[in-house]
Amino acid sequence: MKAYKVTVTDTVTLLVEQDDINRPVWLHINNNETCYIGGADVSVAQGFPLVKHSAPLAGGLPPKTRLYGITEAGKSVDVRVIIPPTD
Repeated sequence: MKAYKVTVTDTVTLLVEQDDINRPVWLHINNNETCYIGGADVSVAQGFPLVKHSAPLAGGLPPKTRLYGITEAGKSVDVRVIIPPTD
């Protein structure tokens, strides 16, 4: 497994790069803000919220799909990511 930290701000930030296979992904917020996740056009208004004090989000990304995050204006969030290593 590959684990890493991404600092997400109010600018759309890449969380998980695309791959050629279905990829399991686990995400967890490491501070008290909210991170909204989605595609390259993710926004606070329409993104899927990740919040502190909840279980890590487990999911999967289809082939050729990237995952992005964004926060509210002036905020930043540390997101922890775990994925299988790429081949």
